[in-house]
Amino acid sequence: MDKSRFEEIEELTKKLVGIPSINGTEGEREIGEFLYSYIREIPYFKEHPEHLYMQELKDDRLKRKNVFALVKGRAAALDGSGGNTILFHGHIDTVGVQDFGKLSENAFSPDTLMEKLREMDLPPEVKQDLETGDYMFGRGACDMKSGDAVFLVLLKEFAAVFEKLKGNLLFSFNPVEENAHTGIIRSLAFLNSLKEKEKLNYLMAINNDYICPLYPGDTNRYVYTGAVGKILPCFYIQGKETHVGQCFEGVDASMLASILIRNINENPAYSDGYEGEYTLPPSVLKVRDGKKWYNVQTAKDAFLYFNYFIHNASMEEILEQLVRAGKAAFEELEKTVDQRYREYCELAGIQYSPWKMEKKVYTYQELFEIVWNRTKKADREELLAEIERIVQEDQKEGLDDREISAKVTSFLLRTAKITWPCIVIFFAPPYCPHNTLSGLAENEKKIKEDLKKITDKTGEKFGEQYQILNFFPSLSDSSYLKLDDSPESIECLVGNFPQQKQIYPIPFEEIRKMNIPAVNYGCYGKDAHKWTERVYKPYSFGVLPELIRETVTYYLM
Repeated sequence: MDKSRFEEIEELTKKLVGIPSINGTEGEREIGEFLYSYIREIPYFKEHPEHLYMQELKDDRLKRKNVFALVKGRAAALDGSGGNTILFHGHIDTVGVQDFGKLSENAFSPDTLMEKLREMDLPPEVKQDLETGDYMFGRGACDMKSGDAVFLVLLKEFAAVFEKLKGNLLFSFNPVEENAHTGIIRSLAFLNSLKEKEKLNYLMAINNDYICPLYPGDTNRYVYTGAVGKILPCFYIQGKETHVGQCFEGVDASMLASILIRNINENPAYSDGYEGEYTLPPSVLKVRDGKKWYNVQTAKDAFLYFNYFIHNASMEEILEQLVRAGKAAFEELEKTVDQRYREYCELAGIQYSPWKMEKKVYTYQELFEIVWNRTKKADREELLAEIERIVQEDQKEGLDDREISAKVTSFLLRTAKITWPCIVIFFAPPYCPHNTLSGLAENEKKIKEDLKKITDKTGEKFGEQYQILNFFPSLSDSSYLKLDDSPESIECLVGNFPQQKQIYPIPFEEIRKMNIPAVNYGCYGKDAHKWTERVYKPYSFGVLPELIRETVTYYLM
């Protein structure tokens, strides 16, 4: 293990953590500028400044930037393999520090933070890790500035021996990973143009996003050959308002929302399986009714959405499942309210009659088609312009994209004159494509075999046990480098995604054109997105760089 490299990565990690690049803040721009300045001082890039690029994100209010550094191998031209290229990419933003509480001012100072932590009553595992001295704590230390630091130090090493490379190394550092993945999405056109300009052949992409134990006592190190997918299914619920003095005369949208949450939230029946690997079940991320102030009227409408992971299911299959969930929720609501109304009538000594309601579940595409077919041909352009105007105005006001989607849905319900209780199901940002190395394509099968050889050799050398899995289980920028969804599945997604091209444009064709096998190595740590976030230094600063060097040697040296 290279001690000087270890120490250099450790110090660089502290510097990167020290730049508070919280998603949605000026720090995201500042860390991009720091990286550009750091790479510019590497001798190779002083000699070849044309291989260092900084791309400002289009229409970005914070002027955040992607940073790219290309190391072109001189030996490549000798054997005709000059285009073969490995892409290394990592995100440079972090989540916020509210969870640190009183320690929030120390969250970006690992040494100071660890001094403060030693004075606290910590959970046993956290305390033990702190006392070993093998962990660095701090926001972003694990997710994933240590991974970026590893890339930067290795970039310097590989650039110093570029004459020996039988191919090229492209490093990409991207902001906005922690919510909308805008950095990597905006980079796709650049990656494709650079591919054409430099005649690159992208062999594979390696992300260094964090890996962690998957269960208590887990000591495996994981390599992932793909990325879990994610959609955000939304339920817009229109009920029937009533005065609470006549509560059984209405349909409470909030009650229907609660049934949907109980039936879907953390329910393994919605876990998607592929080759024995299963996604975590959906998690509700938001629920609200439409009331803006207090009154004694039941909620007329409600809105909720779920995080929904995907390994292999098509959008058509998922949408059918969600429609069934909506219909089942309506049936459960009707059965429950009817039973309670009967019990109340018996209690109050009044006449009972069965409680029933008119109800309907629509997909967004079905709702749009209803409105479209009822609109005169001469007025259809005006309809489209009005929807576009609603989105533009709300975007200018900074309204959340999911709320904008709900407003478009509400507008269509009013335009269609649908007044009865209903649920409209649609998709909203973000959408992360799923991908993995299926082994059906010859190059993907070979990469899997290669990774087994590389990890076996590294594991034997350092006493590590590697396990290769199909899907990185957390959301990742790697999603946008390869697209496994069929064209029909994407068509279903877009058709049920309000104003997708306006609200959350994704260059599907750019992704398909590149189709880069996306692998994740990753720094090793614990508690990402928690105030106890920490990276394990012996592996991350010692073994991981050797795993990457072994990979580059295997393919390009």
